[in-house]
Amino acid sequence: MTKTLLVPAASTVLLTLATLAGCSSPGLPPPGSASSGLGGTAPMIYVQSARQPDDITSCLQDRASSLRAANLGNAIQLGDGHDWLITLTPSRGGSTVAVQKAANASDRIPEPEMRFDIARCTT
Repeated sequence: MTKTLLVPAASTVLLTLATLAGCSSPGLPPPGSASSGLGGTAPMIYVQSARQPDDITSCLQDRASSLRAANLGNAIQLGDGHDWLITLTPSRGGSTVAVQKAANASDRIPEPEMRFDIARCTT
């Protein structure tokens, strides 16, 4: 019985990680790009999550304390004021997560760490 439950859970985690590892969506419009301060760049990560925006926000802020949240209508934007902008939009049964990185980003929060945090907080 335990093996039966672990296979779907492991498959979901692996699928999410594989999606995030190669996620680049230049054809998708960046949510909130007009006010992002990141030059309207397309999201480097664009993923659906079954978790609610508030849950993801709390998880990400626990992992990266420099991220500050702001409400934009029904969406939440998290950013560190320099390098990262994360937009969480409610969707059917969860959230749409779009992550943008400034072209001249520092290593305050390194990209591999941010990708890991996004994967961990959206699954």
